[in-house]
Amino acid sequence: MMKRTLATLFLASTLILTACENSDADNGDDNEMVDTEEDQPTTDEETGENTDDTETDSVEDEETVDESIEEVQTYLYEINENDIATVQVIDGEEANEQVALLTYDDAPDQYAVDIAEVLVEHDASAIFFVNGMYIESEEGQQMLRDIHEMGFPIGNHTHTHPSLPSLTEEEQTEEIMKTSDLVEEIIGERPRFFRAPFGQNTDHVRELVKEDGMVLMNWTYGYDWESGYMEAEPLADIMVNSELLRPGANLLMHDRSWTLEATPAIIEGLREKDYELVDPDLIRSEATESEETD
Repeated sequence: MMKRTLATLFLASTLILTACENSDADNGDDNEMVDTEEDQPTTDEETGENTDDTETDSVEDEETVDESIEEVQTYLYEINENDIATVQVIDGEEANEQVALLTYDDAPDQYAVDIAEVLVEHDASAIFFVNGMYIESEEGQQMLRDIHEMGFPIGNHTHTHPSLPSLTEEEQTEEIMKTSDLVEEIIGERPRFFRAPFGQNTDHVRELVKEDGMVLMNWTYGYDWESGYMEAEPLADIMVNSELLRPGANLLMHDRSWTLEATPAIIEGLREKDYELVDPDLIRSEATESEETD
């Protein structure tokens, strides 16, 4: 019985295969070509190299993964906790200690975009600290986008530039958080740095800034608001030749026409003294520490 059943199955299979072959033959050469192209990887006729899309997609996926791995940021610097101003190398990291940090406050009032363009021309980095009152209008928001798209980090300089100790804690919170929220709404990122107007911080400000992932920052020196330095030449001279210039110096400047004019000479003068202009993206903040932990 078993042998008869097997024989019957074999005969049925043979008939089915024969029918399929006849059907394929009736369909002609066109269908045969389509089947071949769909089922087989294509090759270059001259080189014989495999050009199958599936394999190409796989290679591209691997490259994307590699690029993502390469994009992981390494932080080489931090702001000194004692003076909350100077830049220092993180312990254990190998980095140039002879650096200076360029910062511009009260942006984007009138000249911030022009200053950013000059920095780009000279391959120099800087932080732009913004006042929220300047980015409430569409014009101000576009200026902020332009600065951000040129690659410059945006810092928080409060909303209306008040003396923070003169405000209640609720008002201090409003001044700081309103600006951070507005910046995030416009460019999709919250500020990583905070600078209080006049360098006047409070315990509440320090706690709030830390909770919001920002690093508190004052400055080493600045002169462009003083009457004797509201011209490009004397301003550039003092910014480069001040006795306060030292490794890790944090240079304070503002959104002003004479500062715009002085910026190229400041950059060149610092570099002639072998100072590297530190990239703010390499400075660690509360936000970046949280990212590393996650």
